Amino acid sequence: MRAVVYDRYSKDLDTLEVREMPDPKLPPAAVLIEVRAAGVNPVDWKVMGGGLDALLPTQFPVIPGWDVAGVVVAVGMDTPEFAVGDEVMAYARKDTVSAGTFAERVAVPVSAVARKPAALSWEEAGALPLAGGTALRAIDALGDLTGRTVLIHGAAGGVGGFAVQIAATRGAKIIGTASERNHDYIRSLGGEPTTYGEGLAERVRGLAGGPVDAVADFVGGQLDVTLDVLGEGGAHASTADPSVMQHGGRYIWVRPDGTQTARLADLAQEGHLRVEISETFPLDRVADAFRANQAGHTRGKLVIVP
Repeated sequence: MRAVVYDRYSKDLDTLEVREMPDPKLPPAAVLIEVRAAGVNPVDWKVMGGGLDALLPTQFPVIPGWDVAGVVVAVGMDTPEFAVGDEVMAYARKDTVSAGTFAERVAVPVSAVARKPAALSWEEAGALPLAGGTALRAIDALGDLTGRTVLIHGAAGGVGGFAVQIAATRGAKIIGTASERNHDYIRSLGGEPTTYGEGLAERVRGLAGGPVDAVADFVGGQLDVTLDVLGEGGAHASTADPSVMQHGGRYIWVRPDGTQTARLADLAQEGHLRVEISETFPLDRVADAFRANQAGHTRGKLVIVP
């Protein structure tokens, strides 16, 4: 099969190459997926640069990519949940960095797999699991949001856009930070936008009419603002700043979970969650997709389409 690979840790994206690789082995409790789409996430190029070496063992050559949507083409000996021909999606991270999703086929543990909803295209389904799961876990960590005001740092990003929509389904009033060009986008998702930068705390208090009840941070470097605007007894969580744990917050790290991905699929099928696709790339342009992701100005998601 064709796959994108790298042979060593490197921040030089030109070391990525498309190569013929052996088809994945299929463990008993796994499915073999023909990849139709695979979302790009910042963790993909951070892993390539060695950023998670202290947490996860690596086996070179590495095929990057942790998101996938595709068709089941084979099932392991212990997978009664799925059959050949099923359309599925998954956050497909494994305990060892090696066989990822930027390839024509990938084997994924059945515990991480969910059925693709008809409401989503392949590209949308491939972009949703990791970013959507991160948003879902962060919003879950904030507790009951009915009638409460939530500040979302980075509301126009790949994770933040999902968080705005999920919080809206919980009955929250949402204030989201974004550049001015993305303010209409935030409104379309159900949030009230404001610009980030100097004076943010005052702007948030003005929009909220006082302190906010909860904060979700998908940017990092926002702890001072979070603590400034958060009301007494309020909840906060961050995917980008572990130091929130020293101030009563939750640090979010998402594990593969087919049940969680199925919750996202249900929200999409019910019309409560839309997936914004910024651009798609073939396998031989993964380096370009990583560069675009690193630039940090993309609204919505970038997707690899083998």
